[in-house]
Amino acid sequence: MTSIDLNADLGEGFGRWQLTDDERLLSVVTSANVACGFHAGDAATMRRVCELAAERGVRIGAQVSYRDLAGFGRRAMDVPPAELAAEVAYQIGALEVFARAAGTRVSYVKPHGALYNRVVHDEEQAGAVVDGVRLADASLPVLGLPGSRLLELADKAGLPAVTEAFADRAYTAQGTLVPRGHDGAVVTDPEAVVARSVGLARFGTVTSHSGARIDVRARSLCLHGDTPGAVELARRVRERLQESGVRVEAFA
Repeated sequence: MTSIDLNADLGEGFGRWQLTDDERLLSVVTSANVACGFHAGDAATMRRVCELAAERGVRIGAQVSYRDLAGFGRRAMDVPPAELAAEVAYQIGALEVFARAAGTRVSYVKPHGALYNRVVHDEEQAGAVVDGVRLADASLPVLGLPGSRLLELADKAGLPAVTEAFADRAYTAQGTLVPRGHDGAVVTDPEAVVARSVGLARFGTVTSHSGARIDVRARSLCLHGDTPGAVELARRVRERLQESGVRVEAFA
């Protein structure tokens, strides 16, 4: 039977401001990408999400980012490699404290936003992320885009490299994500998201923004937690996957 992991970005609040419905999404997904305070999240939020994830048996991932709270980690930044590596390790370590306190651990690492897109092609920044992961825990899997420099360098460094696909993001014909500033970058039609999820899980293919059919072989499928109606959409995706004969389970 085909299997796939469902992950979502969670803990994306700060103080009294909350963006994601963490508790309800944790009843659907199998892996939680938890914001570690650099693009969103704070200590209390990280602790709460780790406790909820542990209660539900959901794997916890450190979603590391450029230091950019004001821009939600989606602004391009140039950070020296040594500094970026240290900041990646710092974020993983902060989340690990709360994961351990909840009786579990950080199971993987996933970059967020501008950093995620940067390490698809930028070898220096990708190498810095890998160095940061190794500094924190050299056994941690790294989640990223198929064919990215990040996953290539992670594999060379002995870190498990896990491929990821996006049900609600448009793809270029080259297999990269259409930048968020472009029209149609985010797929908003719920039925389209559900259909794309099944196609990605069962056949490893998706239709690009230009109409070309492309291969996207992935072990994990991302559903963005900040999408309007994210919880209901996640439920529909999981139900349709299971109805299609796909087993939904964590990769980590």
